[in-house]
Amino acid sequence: MIECFDFATAHHFGNALAEQFRLRHRVFVQRTSYDVPSWREMEYDQYDTPAATYFAWRDENGTARGVSRLSPTDRPYMVKDVWPGMVASRALPSSTAVWEGTRFGVDKDLPPVLRRRIVGELVLGYLEFGLATGVRQIIGVMPTLIWRAVFSSNGWPVELLGEPRVLGSDKCVAGLLSLSPEVLARVRAKTGIFRPVLKYAETDAVFERKVA
Repeated sequence: MIECFDFATAHHFGNALAEQFRLRHRVFVQRTSYDVPSWREMEYDQYDTPAATYFAWRDENGTARGVSRLSPTDRPYMVKDVWPGMVASRALPSSTAVWEGTRFGVDKDLPPVLRRRIVGELVLGYLEFGLATGVRQIIGVMPTLIWRAVFSSNGWPVELLGEPRVLGSDKCVAGLLSLSPEVLARVRAKTGIFRPVLKYAETDAVFERKVA
């Protein structure tokens, strides 16, 4: 399952917050060579704030193997601050109904079957969380390959918002994902994962909400 938490609820999941920072270091610093801050083999940036929600898939030893982050766009966010020119087809959002997806990563050392399973659960986690909390759309800048392999191929269409641009060693593009129960059903059918994937803290108000 995917542990879903923020700064206020992370303590319910032991060291999950630190673990997701460690996986981010392995994925985005060691493997991808992003020019981002790190400390004691943990990667972080200025968008790790109390407004961020984290998604972590951990193995039986508590090691994070899959991770992502969502943040509302009614406050500073990466696309607006760093790559506003990559969004050409519409105004940049600023709304609690539109969140930004960042730091989507899975441990490359896992067997392919397990990697696909974790990717599917993270995608479903976006949908479950968004539908439970009133998020209507998710914006982000990702490699074109990730948009296709992670979202489009799993039944979640992406609206491209501009032309691709080379960032580092990747060809990246801004995209927008729209959430709906129909998309959730389609992704479940594509991934073969029909049970809910998110685990919330029992004190989290979202925990009481159900996603059909």
